[in-house]
Amino acid sequence: MKKILVANRGEIALRVMRTAREMGIETVAVYSEADRYSPHVRFADEAVLLGPPPSNQSYLRGEHIIALANERGVDGIHPGYGFLSENAAFSKAVEDAGMTFIGPGPKAIETMGSKLAAKEAVGQYDVPMVPGIDESIADVHKASAVAAQIGYPVLIKASAGGGGKGMRVVEREADLKEQMERAISEATSAFGDGSVFIEKFITSPRHIEIQVLADKHDNIIHLFERECSIQRRHQKVVEEAPSAVLTPALRQKMGQAAIMVAKSCGYVGAGTVEFLVDADLNFYFLEMNTRLQVEHPVTEFITGVDLVEQQIRIARGEKLELTQEDLQMNGHAMELRVYAEDPSNNFLPSVGRLERYVRPEGPGIRLDDGYEAGMDIPIYYDPLISKLVTYGSSREAAIQRMREAISAYEISGVATTLPFGRFVMDHPAFISGHFDTGFVGKFFDKQKLEETEREKAELAAQLAVRLYHDHRHALRVPEVNGKGWRQKR
Repeated sequence: MKKILVANRGEIALRVMRTAREMGIETVAVYSEADRYSPHVRFADEAVLLGPPPSNQSYLRGEHIIALANERGVDGIHPGYGFLSENAAFSKAVEDAGMTFIGPGPKAIETMGSKLAAKEAVGQYDVPMVPGIDESIADVHKASAVAAQIGYPVLIKASAGGGGKGMRVVEREADLKEQMERAISEATSAFGDGSVFIEKFITSPRHIEIQVLADKHDNIIHLFERECSIQRRHQKVVEEAPSAVLTPALRQKMGQAAIMVAKSCGYVGAGTVEFLVDADLNFYFLEMNTRLQVEHPVTEFITGVDLVEQQIRIARGEKLELTQEDLQMNGHAMELRVYAEDPSNNFLPSVGRLERYVRPEGPGIRLDDGYEAGMDIPIYYDPLISKLVTYGSSREAAIQRMREAISAYEISGVATTLPFGRFVMDHPAFISGHFDTGFVGKFFDKQKLEETEREKAELAAQLAVRLYHDHRHALRVPEVNGKGWRQKR
């Protein structure tokens, strides 16, 4: 594999290209008109314009991307995450065109892309499942019977869903009909598939996922867990590795369950198996993401394994050089997704221009980003600016380093989730490790956040005035007369 096309944009495109370059592999970037001046375009060995900014006219044009790749003699296509990364038809089309898709095969993507198909496949193995019905359901009377059997509250979920779309929590039977209709409508609109199913709603769960690697020679390993419970709108904002609550025995049990999930669909490549963990540390299979995760850097920090490199090696047909016994966890890593969103306004997108952009630096700090000062945040794509990752010898050290990195990270022109990240790092529930996916609803106080930011601004203003007075003589420009002589005082 001598040349790879990265069918993505921004920070993940750069991330893949950096590893490819270290491996001596040439890269081809694709970009929309909105991304013409993006860093990933300049970093690549070659760059090709896809089309106008909207995704369906650029990054989602699978056939066009494959044609461009063929024109440039590309050996493999890396999809990153999002866009076409979990598109089974695209995976198959890449292979049919004589190139290597750097990811799982279409069968695995298709199976795990449907929650019902995934539950059926995984059900053949000894993997704990949330109580519920493993088939599509549209009849309210049947749904009512199922809900009565497993007990309220129940969760209505879209089979083809993700990101919280097509998902409804129902606390009582009187609300079941309305919530089912809403879930079906939302799922149809978002995914073109209105299939929904019902399962028991796990109260106060933690969202914990296991990273797996599987080669083409039936070798599968897991690289421990990531804690992903700090979420807004069912989407992750803060992740860490390892989890603060898993015991060694539970970690091993969940790791083996993740390996069984990967085996159930003939998985190849890097993937992530997601679980819900209840207050009693019982865990249940949730879904499998058949791609590289946004939060993969925290796993790389604690294991020392470059997951992108492993993806490429596996795609080339190489055997995994790592065994389960080779892997061990070292230290602790935190990740904050820095979105162009306003935490004080329900995390709504905050598009605009990055007027000031100063990256934090130092030992144990990693920043995966795809922007520079002066660039605009496009309205067409996910508003992720960067992933701020910190590492320390302990969880406490990683948290403290994250606080320092957030303080050193200067962004102006758009609102970001940096203040929210600081709120999380300072909150007693997070520091103690006693939190779940309801953290934002239980603890986040936007008024307190606004007060903290206002106090910081006032302190900065006072400091500026003090510095001005302390140094005004040193900063004063001498007055001169027309002949260039200094005026007397």
